[in-house]
Amino acid sequence: MFTGIIETTGKLAAVEQKGTNRTFWIASPISAELKVDQSVSHNGICLTVEEIIENQHRVTAIGETLNKTDLGDWKMGDLINLERCLIFNGRLDGHLVQGHVDATAVCTKRQEMDGSWQFTFEYPKLFAPYIIEKGSIALNGISLTVFNVTGNSFEVAIIPYTFLHTNIQHIQPGSTVNLEFDVIGKYVNRFMELKKQHE
Repeated sequence: MFTGIIETTGKLAAVEQKGTNRTFWIASPISAELKVDQSVSHNGICLTVEEIIENQHRVTAIGETLNKTDLGDWKMGDLINLERCLIFNGRLDGHLVQGHVDATAVCTKRQEMDGSWQFTFEYPKLFAPYIIEKGSIALNGISLTVFNVTGNSFEVAIIPYTFLHTNIQHIQPGSTVNLEFDVIGKYVNRFMELKKQHE
């Protein structure tokens, strides 16, 4: 479980294809502090640390994860948002994030707002029930508030600190990002669907 408050960024140092799986080596300021078997959010994707060598750690994504995320687009040198799992002994600064990506979205607009940035994203209409005006979303693992929500698009505003300390600074129109919708909203929607089936 995560909060969507990005701890640091890492750089993609190596990629290997092993059958249907893909292995990634990430170089980061926290890699040496990690432990094998630890869960770490990589651009909002929960991946298990398999090996650590000095300032790099290795993770592997299986076919299911590759199909639902933008992992297939990662290139050497890409900046990756990293967050270690939540410790339940302090304030929850973002929102509850599982690291289970629901879908990807495409950036359609990026606008500088004289000190902040505004981005517009299009997402699959199938997920419209899970996103609400002023609700929370995890975008590449970043906890953000959405606005101007439609059936297939939403906008987010980015403060300077988030822009400078995450990989959203590299997002341009046409870029793909990982989305995780609010888990409480998903449970409510599922409950309502089942209720309708039994009425």
